Amino acid sequence: MKFDGKLGLQQRVLPSYRVPFFDLLAQFCEGMSLFAGQARPVEMIAGGKPQVAKYAEAKNIHLFSGAFYLCYQQNFIRWLEEWNPDALIVEANPRYLSTPAAVRWMHARGRKVIGWGLGAPKQSKVWGRFIRQFDAMLSYSQRGADEYAALGFSREKTFVAHNSVSAKPEQKSDDRPLTVDRATLLFVGRLQARKRVDSLLRACAEMESNPRLLIVGDGPERAALESLAREVYPSAEFIGAKHGAELKPYFKQADLFVLPGTGGLAVQEAMSYGLPVIVAKGDGTQDDLVRAGNGWQIQPEDYDALVSTMKNALSDRARLHEMGKESFRIVSEEINIQKMAEAFVNALNSVM
Repeated sequence: MKFDGKLGLQQRVLPSYRVPFFDLLAQFCEGMSLFAGQARPVEMIAGGKPQVAKYAEAKNIHLFSGAFYLCYQQNFIRWLEEWNPDALIVEANPRYLSTPAAVRWMHARGRKVIGWGLGAPKQSKVWGRFIRQFDAMLSYSQRGADEYAALGFSREKTFVAHNSVSAKPEQKSDDRPLTVDRATLLFVGRLQARKRVDSLLRACAEMESNPRLLIVGDGPERAALESLAREVYPSAEFIGAKHGAELKPYFKQADLFVLPGTGGLAVQEAMSYGLPVIVAKGDGTQDDLVRAGNGWQIQPEDYDALVSTMKNALSDRARLHEMGKESFRIVSEEINIQKMAEAFVNALNSVM
């Protein structure tokens, strides 16, 4: 598949984990330019720059915070004039104040604009008006697509590009041996309150099987979590921050990946190593990724559900092994950045 035109793609910020996807997408286009600015320091988002796609830095003006946050990106129209794209993909978020003018600029020249987002609140007139300006919608998940449809956007013009940050895995799922000693549980992520690693430590203390727990990551909660671990689960191993190839040995050692809080870019990576997963429900992207065949979804603040699910998972190691094979199949065949890029190209070609 290929888009025979110049693509413009707007992002509020360009996090490093998105760069491989954007570089891959650029290979499917005649040309592609990214327009993105810098995050606020408090967000602690590691930025990146593409190697294949062109990059134009926006001047982000951040207004207010929390529920009232707004962002205006200076020079959006100037970038459009200079790049002169045949189609534009923008983040579908009404908090980004410069988007409507960019849509009008494109439409005035008979060109198409696609919105890309997580979904939308139900029965929101603001969101309904906002998404109607787009020629098509790209959704991170099926849940998001259903939310756009509930606001009246055409299902025929809505495309699901399953949110992915990982390439199609290369190793075979049967490369993972079935261990015979105690199970190893793995958490990978930033150590902050919303990840609920404290709940994971307490839950491990309730497991009769006394699993090995590897906690890979760093962050503002590390000292407090290490202190808690000394009290409730002293055998927990705090590995520190690891990235890229440094993570491989920990994924290879694990039998089960557990993410008890929100977020979780590492879930797909864990699945690519043939791991079953326990994850907290979030924005809908987990619904397509984590299924009965390869893992469990729990409410992010339901400690009892975490404990019972972990006990269930660890009660049958052979079943865990088979669920890990299904995890590998899902990210190999259905949800990876190659499939995501194909969905983007499909949406682009449908509106041109």
